[in-house]
Amino acid sequence: MFNPVSNIVTRGIVVFAAVSVTRLFPAADGPAELSPVYSAEIVFPFKAQHNHAPGIAELANGELIVSWYRGSGERTADDVAVFGARRKAGAAGWGEAFLMTDTPGFPDCNTAMMADAKGQLFLFWPVIIANSWESCLTHMKVSEDPSGDGCPMWNRDDTILLKPVDFSGDLIKTLDQLLAELPVPLPEKEKAEIEEAKTKLSQKLYQRLGWQPRCKPTVLPSGRILLPLYTDTFSISIMAISDDGGSNWFAGKPLLGFGAIQPAVLRRADGTLVAYMRENGFTGHVRLAESTDDGITWGSVGVSELINPGSGLDGIRLKNGHWILVHNDTQSGRNKLAVSLSTDEGQTWKTSRRLEDQPAGSFHYPCVIQTTDGLIHCVYSYFCDEGKTMKHATFNEDWIVRGDPHAQ
Repeated sequence: MFNPVSNIVTRGIVVFAAVSVTRLFPAADGPAELSPVYSAEIVFPFKAQHNHAPGIAELANGELIVSWYRGSGERTADDVAVFGARRKAGAAGWGEAFLMTDTPGFPDCNTAMMADAKGQLFLFWPVIIANSWESCLTHMKVSEDPSGDGCPMWNRDDTILLKPVDFSGDLIKTLDQLLAELPVPLPEKEKAEIEEAKTKLSQKLYQRLGWQPRCKPTVLPSGRILLPLYTDTFSISIMAISDDGGSNWFAGKPLLGFGAIQPAVLRRADGTLVAYMRENGFTGHVRLAESTDDGITWGSVGVSELINPGSGLDGIRLKNGHWILVHNDTQSGRNKLAVSLSTDEGQTWKTSRRLEDQPAGSFHYPCVIQTTDGLIHCVYSYFCDEGKTMKHATFNEDWIVRGDPHAQ
């Protein structure tokens, strides 16, 4: 049986590169070294339970905090709750997992986190009301001082309710155009799904319910927060927008392209926003769209050069202006996970290196941040024969640039 854990154990628990801890985690006031840096570890011991969809944030005191959901399943399992773990600044590993939030009797699923300029920690996740994705409501908790041990003390617990301007007409036009341009007719099952989506478009309930997070928010220079959301009801995305630090939220206009979900939003130097989305349709590639008005409206959804098997991704703009995107670079399966680098703000992706390249298993749903010391931290769901956990990889841009023989 496939067991990548053996590689971990034989190499000294969890470290995959010959780099010292002092090089990986320099003092807070010192820059990350420019030579290649890479290390990886599991966040908690392998579990038989489903553990999936992490978020990560750096707190003001330099520690890292990770979130994910755990239970006997996903939307159909009422025991699913959100868990977390901390890695103290300078610590050699992660502390014990703890419960972050639970809605008794309802599944709590995909997590996303953000630490703001005030040091507050935001946790976003959907509560599944009727064991279907289309029945979810996005919730938010805020901790004004998330330091300490175990679960942060939450000061706010809100539901993000959205009232998008009716988009039924625009989406029906988009769907009709999509069907007309397909080189081959859709199978009957997919045709039926699209017709069902058209029927639900006429109901306010489905335009307002079912939006859920996956990737972390993007904060613009103005202070505006863009929380990327998506719905499986229509297989589209939208931005929940706050101009007052997360106290109030309103909906932008949807990103209308069937099969484009779970956006990660990056900002170019000229202010243009680019949303990279998971493929949930028929193209086999990462989808993308651009906004020139700070996320209120978006242009048509296009197709990028990066392949995608229908799995989540995440990206960030590095401090030097370069972009990275973490994604499954396969036509099918999630056994390979790559980090791709763009030095021209997403125009091209010429450098790529794999975080995972295994014959089997699933390594997916990444979340990625760059910490104040310049290092890049990526956490992702790690599924293999041994069980399920989260894996945390730490690296720098120079490690990506060195590339590997399996990259494009």
